[in-house]
Amino acid sequence: MSDLYYTIKGTGSSQYKEKMSRFLSFALPVHSADEAKSEIKRLQNEYHDARHVCWAYMIGPDRLEWQLNDNGEPSGTAGKPILGQINSFNVTDVLIVVVRYFGGIKLGTSGLISAYKEAAKLAIEEAGIKEMHKMCRIKVSFPYMCQDGVMRVAKQDGVETLEKNFDNLCHVTLEFAEDLKEEITGKLSKVEGASVEEVEEDK
Repeated sequence: MSDLYYTIKGTGSSQYKEKMSRFLSFALPVHSADEAKSEIKRLQNEYHDARHVCWAYMIGPDRLEWQLNDNGEPSGTAGKPILGQINSFNVTDVLIVVVRYFGGIKLGTSGLISAYKEAAKLAIEEAGIKEMHKMCRIKVSFPYMCQDGVMRVAKQDGVETLEKNFDNLCHVTLEFAEDLKEEITGKLSKVEGASVEEVEEDK
């Protein structure tokens, strides 16, 4: 399985008009549901005079955590097409919020779906897309006399040393793309006295 996934480069915003209704769309990078909900609340407060503030988000490299909300629009006409664009661009760690100012002319179900889809698309395009790697983080413990063997692995391309502590018993924390896990741990297993423990990445 590839360790690649995609997210947005930064924030993006756009505006779309349809039959006098105005759709303001925002693409925001987020890394947790709590962060997404905080941003939603902020935009709801900022655009408190709007008829609808609809949204969808996707969290995590495996794209398993998501939620959407129609915020008063007919069911399936707002949150679903917004999420559909997140899936279409295959991005994650992203929140899309679309604010609608009603222009007095009803758009109908298909019109709403089309408008929210287009607004979400424009925000994602404005934000841009970047390639990311799922990362693996390990803690290596080893005797001081074995440091040369461990540090040789730590200094190879694609490996970042996050922490190191040299004493009688030494520790280093290394981070690298998940695709390198088998190679790195295999090399470290050949260093006498070294033990490897996988650690959770800080969010």
